[in-house]
Amino acid sequence: MTSTPPPSDTRSWWAAVAAVVGLFLPVSCLGCAAPDHALCPRCRADLAARPGRVRLVAGARLDAAFEYEGLVRTLLLELKLRGRVDVATPLGRPTAALVRQALAAAPPGTRVLRVPPSPRGRRRRGFDPVVLLLGRGGVRGTGRLRRVRGRRAVGAGGQKERTALERVDATVGTLRAVGVQGRDFVLVDDVVTTGVTMAEAVRAVRAAGGRVVRCVATASVES
Repeated sequence: MTSTPPPSDTRSWWAAVAAVVGLFLPVSCLGCAAPDHALCPRCRADLAARPGRVRLVAGARLDAAFEYEGLVRTLLLELKLRGRVDVATPLGRPTAALVRQALAAAPPGTRVLRVPPSPRGRRRRGFDPVVLLLGRGGVRGTGRLRRVRGRRAVGAGGQKERTALERVDATVGTLRAVGVQGRDFVLVDDVVTTGVTMAEAVRAVRAAGGRVVRCVATASVES
């Protein structure tokens, strides 16, 4: 007799089923369409050779493993929109390496905090992309910021349909940090484009009495 997962676990259950089914379906490289690889050795080597990016967000240094363009953008969209967890490792290892570097340069006791996915995104994909990416690179046991419930976004539609000012207005006050007073943190997100969400994460930590020593992302748009 087959058991049915409880409603709260349905999306996570289907995400796991999709990942298993994907192991038995024909795949082709997302970079060059070579058969039998989600990312072929040549494209993996090309990805590994790409330089990282450094920028400032809310006065804090942000290190990104990649620029958010081309193959990197394709891989992240496949991961986040289509649940392609088979592409997480070549993205996650350099992300985790940046986190370890940030911790090594930070004061003793510095912890890692994740920027949480949107509730809609979490429900749709059934997993947290940042947890997956860091886990593939061997970084686990991270904390996370909290979403503020009941915060009404300004402007219609999603972030892509909003103006720059609407994005800021819709994001400020949406994150909250708990138990951070007097402590140092490295903040991590998967993609930083305008920097609005990461800036809100920095604000939330500082407002609660914590210090942000570094921000890290898998990919960033060059500012």
